[in-house]
Amino acid sequence: MIQVSVPATSANVGAGFDSLGLAVSLHNVFTFEEAEGIQISSVDGTHVPAGSNNLVYRSARVVYDQLGIPLRGLRITQRNDIPMARGLGSSSACIVAGILGANALLGGRLTKRQMLTLATAIEGHPDNVAPAMLGGFVTSVIDEGQVYSVKKDIDPELAFAAFVPDFRLLTAKARAALPQMVSHKDAVYNLSRAALATAAFCDGDYALLGVATKDVLHQQYRLPLIQGGDEIFELALDLGAMAAYISGAGPTIMAVVHRDDQVFFERAAAALQQSETLRRFTVRRLLADNAGAVVS
Repeated sequence: MIQVSVPATSANVGAGFDSLGLAVSLHNVFTFEEAEGIQISSVDGTHVPAGSNNLVYRSARVVYDQLGIPLRGLRITQRNDIPMARGLGSSSACIVAGILGANALLGGRLTKRQMLTLATAIEGHPDNVAPAMLGGFVTSVIDEGQVYSVKKDIDPELAFAAFVPDFRLLTAKARAALPQMVSHKDAVYNLSRAALATAAFCDGDYALLGVATKDVLHQQYRLPLIQGGDEIFELALDLGAMAAYISGAGPTIMAVVHRDDQVFFERAAAALQQSETLRRFTVRRLLADNAGAVVS
């Protein structure tokens, strides 16, 4: 039996639309065994598709097809700690798990880059699947069908405050809210800040993150889909967060804070309870995951 643990991820990190992402300390765990037919179950009671449309199974099948090996069937179990459709990479965790699990069952024939390229082909962009597989803070691009990524371990002195609402926001709906065209000025605005965010994480100059996570390509169009989102941004920054941004497509809002700033989380939790709108959010203290997906 193969077991795969995959971390949650927070994509875009503000300005790095579809290219930046980081891994945090919340995990889904999957087991894989070859079997006759498809046998899929959830060990925590979360509803998951039990047939061939299951994303973990579909991703595993891509590996078998890539290697030209017939797939008789798989027995898969899932433990789903990453909340679904909240902007924390639950679908990417399934994709990465399926690919890594199948590759391990078949003797590890694919390289990490090959697996990352397959995962990106399924997901459509690498901003979640790359940190899910590699861990840390990851910058990725797609060039001529290949994915190229650079990982930087995240400083353990950082923590992440995930403001997670009790409602979902499907990625398709969040993407549909975006304009088809952007101005040259807006493109330069985001390009410069995505570069600055990468430099800030690499150099440890986290005072730059407040500027580096500003964005004009997607957040202003997605915030109206997140009831209370503007207030969460204001709350996080008022309480001293170094930066705040929409995690992935939302609706989770992520803030970057110092690891030892326990007062931030206490005051944030109290503030959420004092507002009828913000009561729909809970704040979770997460740390960086620099290991990425682990196969055992």
